[in-house]
Amino acid sequence: MPDAQPPTTPPLAPSRPVTTAHHGHERVDEYDWLRDKDDPEVIAHLEAENAWTKARTDHLDALRKRIFAEIKGRTLETDLSVPTRVRGHWYYGRSFEGRQYGATCRVPVAAETDWTPPRPAEAATPDEPALPGEELLLDLDALAEGHDFFSVGGSAISPDDMLLAYATDVVGDERYTVRVLDLASRELLADELTDVLGGVTWGATPDHFYYTTVDEAWRPDKVWRHRLGTAQADDELVLHEPDGRFYVGVGRTRSQRYVVIALGSKTTTEYHLLDATDPGARPRCFAERTEGVEYSLDHAVVAGEDRFLVLHNAAGPEFELAITPGAPTPQDRWTPLIAHRDDTRLEDVDAFAGHLVVSQRSEGRTRVRVLTLSDDADAPIAKDELLDFGTELATVGLGGNPSFDQPTIRIGMTSLSRPSSVYDHDLRTGEQHLRKQAPVLGGYDPEEYEEHRLWAPSTGGVDVPISLVVRRDARAAGEPLPLLLYGYGSYEASIDPYFSVGRLSILDRGAAFAIAHVRGGGEMGRHWYDDGKLEHKQHTFDDFIACARHLAATGWTSADKIVAQGGSAGGLLMGAVANQAPDAFGGIVAEVPFVDALTSMLDSTLPLTIGEYDEWGNPEDDPVAYERMAGYAPYDNVDDLPYPPILAETSLNDTRVLYVEPAKWVARIRARAPHADVLLRTEMAAGHGGVSGRYRAWEDLAFTLAWILDRMGLASLGTS
Repeated sequence: MPDAQPPTTPPLAPSRPVTTAHHGHERVDEYDWLRDKDDPEVIAHLEAENAWTKARTDHLDALRKRIFAEIKGRTLETDLSVPTRVRGHWYYGRSFEGRQYGATCRVPVAAETDWTPPRPAEAATPDEPALPGEELLLDLDALAEGHDFFSVGGSAISPDDMLLAYATDVVGDERYTVRVLDLASRELLADELTDVLGGVTWGATPDHFYYTTVDEAWRPDKVWRHRLGTAQADDELVLHEPDGRFYVGVGRTRSQRYVVIALGSKTTTEYHLLDATDPGARPRCFAERTEGVEYSLDHAVVAGEDRFLVLHNAAGPEFELAITPGAPTPQDRWTPLIAHRDDTRLEDVDAFAGHLVVSQRSEGRTRVRVLTLSDDADAPIAKDELLDFGTELATVGLGGNPSFDQPTIRIGMTSLSRPSSVYDHDLRTGEQHLRKQAPVLGGYDPEEYEEHRLWAPSTGGVDVPISLVVRRDARAAGEPLPLLLYGYGSYEASIDPYFSVGRLSILDRGAAFAIAHVRGGGEMGRHWYDDGKLEHKQHTFDDFIACARHLAATGWTSADKIVAQGGSAGGLLMGAVANQAPDAFGGIVAEVPFVDALTSMLDSTLPLTIGEYDEWGNPEDDPVAYERMAGYAPYDNVDDLPYPPILAETSLNDTRVLYVEPAKWVARIRARAPHADVLLRTEMAAGHGGVSGRYRAWEDLAFTLAWILDRMGLASLGTS
């Protein structure tokens, strides 16, 4: 059979209008029939869209191959992570040249007092151990064999170090199967648990563990206790949360004393504790939920006594750190350790033997703070130190620190130009030891790049921070530069500066990269989030447009040279700014975009909807929320506008943002703005995070970067 000829016109989805009424408004949806992914006509349409996208981007094939080669050439393919000590072993991950997924391994600790992670003498080949005494735990490539998609939701070593429970997803829908491996015999136990959300949490003994499952709306609502050697049907329900706004999660304190169950909505939390040593323990509520009060827990030992640390917002929106005498403890017995401050957002606290480590942010920058405990229960803090890493534009945060009595803490640091670095901070001496900086091959020199923090004026007299990186030599001519502007702006998620090997393919062709830290995110504290959600959601869009216009007005770039990019809720941002300011951008990439937000929020049976009411509002019951969302939802506001070129990317098995949202959005743009250059690319075997496997991920990234460079007019250029 001859090869099919490439299409010469874009696919036009048939219009099949469905009319609904809400709060006195009629709403017509011509493309909701695309929702049924079991319909062969729907699959045929998505495949036609993929064929059109391929035809429109075939001229970029050579560029995609160059970018893939650049990413591959900069990456040390056979490598291992910095080992992390858990009890008597050092655990680490390995990657191998030519393999998609790699392996997890461990080696015995040489001496009880040894907290310096071992390092290989030289790069090991896939056929030899990286360190003496290496024990293979999981060969991920072997587990992935025969599957188009593969993901590990989590793995956990039993308290006696003899069993490994791990969770895998081979579809992309985040419904995991848990298996238990006997590390001595290398045999799988008979235990097999299906439809689990992520991994498991062991109790203090190796005969039982805890896990969560979801309800029909894909909300984690139940915590179960599984006893090894029994069927899943016999598992004990430990806790069920019936309120559709609340999600449940389970973990264990670093002290290993308690299993902790967290219940949280967007605005309210509640914690329950179980004695980790008791395989029949029932949960005890630490402090009953109070609407609008969020708190988190950790168990500490202060002056020889058990205490609980409570990070909460009852004293103010930027959170306060309190200490309590035991559990349960009502709010009136929470004693402040670090009082609330308007200029500092306390984000997390981690307890160790003799120290507390606080993660915080101020002025849009992350910080790590170490509190040394005293022997005086009435004055528990002997020393308070803010760690310094020598750069103002870096992102710092705690890494893996599993042991309560470890004398060092693992900290990660990165920036827009600095590859991710792993430090061990010695709690005894205050010394910092660089354990590893992610290698970038090919002679990469961070000094060839410059980073900037800029501020863009936006609505309400607010200045919005922008983080920007560019090659120093790119600015030599003084001309406006092509620029990739990234944004998110929801759920208090902070998009802090980070390094990317793939991004170098943009920078080294003379473009700049910037992050717009818009309201709705958490970069500037809780108030920044509150000022970009619900009735203030328009601020998120105003801020992103303001950042684009500011970068053009100050000579960094020009509107036709700006490509905007965002994913998921950041994809909603992309759809909104495409409607509100199409002239401000030369191209838009919307990844797994939440562009049909009003339809999703009107249907409480869809995954995640009820839990999202505190973020977006409830348009089904509240006419004000309906009017507000109808005013900015991208799908509802598509019109005959001068849209810049748009690339929408999605995944068929995504359970968070359904593929139908971008499919409908693209179909409506084609119908209402027939001259628009809009492409839809659907991964037919992937989930919310896209394809699995690092080489497939690099190919995916190369496709997107090639499209971006084409929009910037840089497709014909090589790297510097």
